[in-house]
Amino acid sequence: MLTIPIFLLTLAIGVLGANSLVLSPVAVQVAASFAGASAPDVPLAAAAYGAGTALSAFLIAPHADRIGVGRSLLIAMSVLALALAMSAMAPSLPFLALAQALAGLSAGLAIPSIYALATILAPSGAASRVLGLVLTGWTLSLVAGVSISAIIADYLHWRTIFIGLASLAGIILALLWNWLPRDTRRAQQDASTSWLAALRIPQARLLLCLCALYSTAFYGLYAYLGTHIQTVFASSASTAGVATFSYGVGFGLAVLLDGRLGRIGPRGGVVMVFAGLAGVYLSLALSAEHFAALLAACFVWGIINHLGLNLVVGQLAGLSAPHRATLLGLNSTVMYVCVLVGTLSYRPVFDQGGFGAASLLSAGCMVVATALSLYGYRAGGRAVATGAAADL
Repeated sequence: MLTIPIFLLTLAIGVLGANSLVLSPVAVQVAASFAGASAPDVPLAAAAYGAGTALSAFLIAPHADRIGVGRSLLIAMSVLALALAMSAMAPSLPFLALAQALAGLSAGLAIPSIYALATILAPSGAASRVLGLVLTGWTLSLVAGVSISAIIADYLHWRTIFIGLASLAGIILALLWNWLPRDTRRAQQDASTSWLAALRIPQARLLLCLCALYSTAFYGLYAYLGTHIQTVFASSASTAGVATFSYGVGFGLAVLLDGRLGRIGPRGGVVMVFAGLAGVYLSLALSAEHFAALLAACFVWGIINHLGLNLVVGQLAGLSAPHRATLLGLNSTVMYVCVLVGTLSYRPVFDQGGFGAASLLSAGCMVVATALSLYGYRAGGRAVATGAAADL
């Protein structure tokens, strides 16, 4: 089942994920390269990435099926390689933010295209399992990409990270050009690009609202995890990378639990997972000053985050085949708007109350999501459960 094209899609997700998350654990080193910049300023470049992704996912991704999802991915990976090279050469923090915004434009088209291709290339009846394999790309980005990047920042230079990612993106692009089936590059004439029509599909709005709460809670807190660890524990980027590694291991191992959630059902699974996430964020607040406990909480955070993504986005992807690219594009739009909103809105909370206060804010987001899921599923009936994989 793990064919060469599926393997390449997984690697592409890994590069996209590594770029989207790498700035947090190396924020101190990046800031030191630019006069007048401080570590809490660096996540603003990540926010630019989120804004670019959201814009692209909203305006361009709905057209992926009509362009041809294979062709769309090739275009997106070309732009990504260029943006990563620009990031490596950035002479200032605003230029780095500009390069990351361009990377976001490519990601907004690439991610929906990758998930659509995974569905198209999957054998009959195996779409959810193939999507699950592609999901491990996010684990690669966390366990290998981000954690190794933190070590590179300590012993070489943070620019080396982006040189490596740009090279990987170029290699993946070349291999995809050779291995993607030609029929995946053809336009799909009956595809719908109307996001208004997609929003009228039962449960679509509920799932997108849940995605917004979930994403704000995650990205807002994660953006300041590395800065918190290096500041409070007087540690290096490598130490901050250990927390990311712990999260990534939990995220990857959670694949073993996906089948169990499928038997619980969409409503019960979403309510249970979101309530669990509220508890995890509370534990992160309580363990903020204790490194070993914080690592353990990050491990559990990874497990439950994986399950939440699988449930919400899996259901969204299965709502309507003609609106597939549009729904996935809307999902990425919401998610990466929340990268921007979370990073900006959590900054004053982090500055005034520290990581513990920011964790409590994330817990509050998940309490609201739990209540909304209880009400929404009761009012609108059960959404289509596909067991498909997620988008982060």
